[in-house]
Amino acid sequence: MSNQKIRISLFLNYFVFAILLNSVGILIQKSINSYHVDELQASILEAFKDLSIAFVSFFVGSFLPRLGYKKGMLAALALVFAGCLIMYFGNSFATVKLMFACVGISFAVIKVSVYALIGVVTNDEKEHKSLLSSVESCFMIGIAAGFIAFPFFYSDTNPNAWLRIYLLLAGLIAISFLVLLLSDFKADYEIPGTSVIDDFVEMVKLVKRPLVLVFAVAAFMYVMTEQGIMSWLPTFNQKVLHLPETTSIYMAVILMLSIALGRYLSALLVKKISWFFILFVCLAGAAIIVWLVLPAAQNLAPRQILSFADVPVIGYVFPLIGFFLAPIYPLVNSFVLSSTEKKFHSPMASLLVFFSAIGGTLGSRLVGYLFKHIGGGKAFYFSLAPMAVLLLCLWFFYGFQKKQKA
Repeated sequence: MSNQKIRISLFLNYFVFAILLNSVGILIQKSINSYHVDELQASILEAFKDLSIAFVSFFVGSFLPRLGYKKGMLAALALVFAGCLIMYFGNSFATVKLMFACVGISFAVIKVSVYALIGVVTNDEKEHKSLLSSVESCFMIGIAAGFIAFPFFYSDTNPNAWLRIYLLLAGLIAISFLVLLLSDFKADYEIPGTSVIDDFVEMVKLVKRPLVLVFAVAAFMYVMTEQGIMSWLPTFNQKVLHLPETTSIYMAVILMLSIALGRYLSALLVKKISWFFILFVCLAGAAIIVWLVLPAAQNLAPRQILSFADVPVIGYVFPLIGFFLAPIYPLVNSFVLSSTEKKFHSPMASLLVFFSAIGGTLGSRLVGYLFKHIGGGKAFYFSLAPMAVLLLCLWFFYGFQKKQKA
């Protein structure tokens, strides 16, 4: 199979999972409004998604190359297809949790496969960073598409009408399954051990490398920040900015599109500009938005929202933080993967997904706790702490690369 066809397959699968995986912010809001759970209870949805990702990804990277990336992705698509049907027919907070568990398990396989195969279809570090940023940009476009699509199924007369979107998603998954099934999927790669147990041991040994340890901290901190904001932005819009439920979701699309734009531009810029410079500028920009923009949300008085023109300015400005956060994740991941032997890309991708998932769970849980106890207007200030840690991680990566080149 040509590299171009592999790339199309990676983009298609990533797009489909982007819609489902990151609907957690919408489902948190729906669980509060429709299933009458509080903010702290609703924040457990992130754990059902991310802990499933973490548990499966920790083990899947060691045997996925032996099973085959195509078989693994087909099994993942079949499971998430079942999860969509469970959600449609179940219609309860319990089935929301079960659906996200299915999505998490499936996405672990998809993401490890995608990250491992990017190493197969690229020839150098710059091409690797560019393709990974492009794939992640497509992922954000998928998220934005989901945030736009969900409100189309809302109804003032039928409170369960929104569940019909899961039939549409099941159809998209079925199409993705058929495209992958009919593909002649062959790729060359090395397997680091002589058995599945040896492969797992090789993966665990990677954690001893200083580069991998710092990378684990960076992935953890970034996803804690991104997922905390992404999952709770619709609720922030509704409870703090006093927007209607549907409008609060549409406004969250700005975050997804700004992340997509940021990753697309970084995929172009990284070929000409140092990726360290790009990330330092982006971290500074994200911190400035938190520091200067969030105070405008304090004690904001409720007012009638009849159109998007009535939305407070902060509703448009704060989501732009996504533009600055966008390049961090793919560029750091690409740097670490391209600094690792290709035969270890699958286990490295497994570790990457594991630490990212743990960070996402804790980030959403922490924001849910802060929403309940100090209020949504102050909850997002927590993101300044992981940003500071990310800055320290970048200094380490910079020193590592200089030493590697020397």
